[in-house]
Amino acid sequence: QVQLVESGGGLVQAGGSLRLSCAASGSNIRDRVMAWYRQAPGKQRELVARINSGGGTNYVDSVKGRFTISRDNAKNTIYLQMNSLKPEDTAVYYCNLVTNYVPWGQGTQVTVSS
Repeated sequence: QVQLVESGGGLVQAGGSLRLSCAASGSNIRDRVMAWYRQAPGKQRELVARINSGGGTNYVDSVKGRFTISRDNAKNTIYLQMNSLKPEDTAVYYCNLVTNYVPWGQGTQVTVSS
């Protein structure tokens, strides 16, 4: 069973940048389609970005051009580079598979101040 640990969140001013990491253990994720999700207070969890085994990516419209998802198969880790952050990006960010979810990690809090 895959275990996922997210890190890299923090408090940043609008326009700033953060890089999130998701380290997987227990199983290799190189052949899995992985995604970053976020959940803001009072809102449902939403898929933000996804990456397939070949490195192909997709993004929700609200982050296109600002966020970049990537993966390092040697480290069994995926990343989310977030630039030009906006207050509406404030949320807890999680990683997981796109289908057949494994247990969710604790997430990492991203807070963007205006």
